[in-house]
Amino acid sequence: MKEKKLMMSSSFNVFGVGISFVVMCILCNSAIDSLPELSPQKYFSTLQPGKASLAYFCHSDSSGTTVFLEELNKAVKPLQDYGISVAKVNCVKEETSRYCGKEKDLMKAYLFRSNILLREFPTDALFDVNAIVAHVLFALLFNEVKYITTWEDLQNIDNALKGKANIVFSYVRAIGTPEHRAIMEAAFVYGNTYQFVLTTEIAVLESIGTEDIEYAHLYFFHCKAVLDLTQQCKRTLMAQSLTTLNIHQFIKTMEAPLLTEVAEDPQQVSTVHLQLGLPLVFLVSQQATHEADRRTAEWVAWRLLGKAGVLLLLRDSLEESIPQHANVAFKREEGRRVEYLVLHDIDSVISHVENNMHVEQIQHEDDDLEEPDMDMQDDEVEETVYRDRKRQLPLELIVELTEETFNTTVMTSDSIVLFYAGWQAVSMAFMQSYIDVAIKLKGMSSMLLTRINCADWSYVCIKQNVTEFPVIKMYKDGKNPVYYAGMLGTKDLLKFIYLNRISCPVIIPSVQEAEEYLSGELYKDLLSYSSVSVLGLFSPTMTTEKEYFTEAGSYLKGCVIIAIYSEEDVLILSNRYAVSLPALLLVRHKEGKIEAVPLANTHTQDIVQIITDASLETFPEITVETLPTYLRLQKPLLILFSDGSISIQYRKAVLMLIKEKHLDSFTPCWLNLQNTPVGKEILQSYFDVLPPLPLLVLVDLHSGGHVFAFPADQAVTEQNLLLWLKKLEAGLESHITILPAEEWKPPLPAYDFLGMMEAAASQHPTRKAPECTKEVDVQENSKGQKEDKSAIRKEPTETLRIKHWNKSGWLKEAEKSFLHDNKEL
Repeated sequence: MKEKKLMMSSSFNVFGVGISFVVMCILCNSAIDSLPELSPQKYFSTLQPGKASLAYFCHSDSSGTTVFLEELNKAVKPLQDYGISVAKVNCVKEETSRYCGKEKDLMKAYLFRSNILLREFPTDALFDVNAIVAHVLFALLFNEVKYITTWEDLQNIDNALKGKANIVFSYVRAIGTPEHRAIMEAAFVYGNTYQFVLTTEIAVLESIGTEDIEYAHLYFFHCKAVLDLTQQCKRTLMAQSLTTLNIHQFIKTMEAPLLTEVAEDPQQVSTVHLQLGLPLVFLVSQQATHEADRRTAEWVAWRLLGKAGVLLLLRDSLEESIPQHANVAFKREEGRRVEYLVLHDIDSVISHVENNMHVEQIQHEDDDLEEPDMDMQDDEVEETVYRDRKRQLPLELIVELTEETFNTTVMTSDSIVLFYAGWQAVSMAFMQSYIDVAIKLKGMSSMLLTRINCADWSYVCIKQNVTEFPVIKMYKDGKNPVYYAGMLGTKDLLKFIYLNRISCPVIIPSVQEAEEYLSGELYKDLLSYSSVSVLGLFSPTMTTEKEYFTEAGSYLKGCVIIAIYSEEDVLILSNRYAVSLPALLLVRHKEGKIEAVPLANTHTQDIVQIITDASLETFPEITVETLPTYLRLQKPLLILFSDGSISIQYRKAVLMLIKEKHLDSFTPCWLNLQNTPVGKEILQSYFDVLPPLPLLVLVDLHSGGHVFAFPADQAVTEQNLLLWLKKLEAGLESHITILPAEEWKPPLPAYDFLGMMEAAASQHPTRKAPECTKEVDVQENSKGQKEDKSAIRKEPTETLRIKHWNKSGWLKEAEKSFLHDNKEL
């Protein structure tokens, strides 16, 4: 325990004893000026107890890349802040030290405590300055930062510390990321006060109820005040991104009093929250309701913990008078005038604080992001896959196909085949969603989920007409495969699979079954995957019309439930729903409505368009995933922004105008800021300060980018909304802003990987550069590959990784040649 306390000292003599972190590599190049250069003998003689050192051993006559040295140079200053010096050690040929040994002993990182080896790391784990700092601190703070892999591990720590200490629990996507470094730096400072717990397992994060698992998370578990072991520790989620400064600020707010009572002018009150850049919320109380007000204030304080300071302001004890109608005072920052507000419930208080916090956060981020960082990976998918490259996925849930097994599998079983490339980022990022589908279908479907790596079996993919990645096809009943054109996510792929369990269109044999179909009873287990059901009505003699409808059904297979009725008694349904033949019936099950649409002189594409438009909701919630669908309609967006579900009053007003055809020239929709947080940034681009919600906005993206706001002082009623739209049409309303006509492009140019490879190859003129085959020769080469199967690697891929590129991305022999020549790149 004494040693542990010494290790956490904040002075430069941390960790009690000297630490030497040694990295050796023969791929050294020119020296970096800021790194001191020593001989091995000199370096080891300088190691002293109580001192820490990070050294990079390098053969003086070697040549190669300077990437690692550049990252090590960046790590000099941050490591010195923790009492760790950095040196570059030049080895000579006659040197006998094992750290200047043969090539097989190199390319490793060695962590020492004085002259004792503590731990080894592969140098590819130290891929940048963040990884270097994170790995060093992580290894040294092994007592202060507990790494866990299961929910049970977290529960055990939670129970052991109840009544004793609080916990700082964090999830990062991978070890060595900037977020991991920030947590380690926080643990260096606060490790004696709190128990830090770290995981990289998504399942642990999901077990505590987190919905958004895409990003790093940090929670503060309030366990010290819990004396009853059966009681759960309260948890506070850190809302800001995981940086060293944000974590420090967050922990400081956890140490501040939950609620403070004051009886002085709010303008004169100052707390640690203002010093940390957080606002203060004063809930106004009076003597008669003091106890109830205090309970309410405590509830608000827990909701705003880490976001704002909460104080109970005693009106009766104030010398300065405050507005009689005000029940909340809001102080944004030191020296700024206090705002007095009338807020009617707790949610309104929370929303006001969070909206104003978000405005300030965006302004700070804009200041920091004036110029893009050229060292940062501009492809977020590629970056995510790279960081998660060592994470193993349960690939055993998906059958891996080869040339020998492909035809047999797809001909003898109903199969979903994922055509992917192991070197392509989108393919590997989608693999997790594909596995999630396999997990959900396990034991519930006869559909076999399979995968084939087109980097290994290129000729199979060519034969199946696969020219891009990833591609999903369904093989069923020996028929031509069905191509999946939906979004690359679990939910949409599940919909595609479930809706393909039935024919498209389904042939209905009787009027009674047609009525069951229209009522939703026939396929009630599939209604959650299809917003509408479609029934085509045709007389038996309408051969051409039925062909058009059947073609449309084949085109929409897996997207919507479609059926056809063409018996002699079809006029019963035609008369019942007052429509002449040919026709289709659109059933909106959620609304309980059936709409009849005549199909006279309507061809396949027209039918597809009718059904596609009908599948869209009349008043949809806009999300990141659904926005492109509604933008294709090329209509102005009439968006109702809300912080939660919209009220019945607003929904009723909009739906009535839709029913009366007043909104046909618009796309009415609503956006829930709780489900789609980017909506706050959208509003910020329209207004200087976030306005009160809900708020109705008209955005005309396709005709000048004008944005109009419904008057905030008017209620959203049918009459007011219709009058406002008429004023807009007459040009009597002024726009609040005009969106710039900018193209959405990547912030940085794409990397020229082939150019980088050629530049690296030119440094080794004695070696033969790999030849890349043009795509026009694919067919010929695939034949050659069939004849020489022994040249193709067939071992299973147990872990996801990004393979090296070749120019075509297809040919196995070219890939093997490149891998051979790329060993020294």
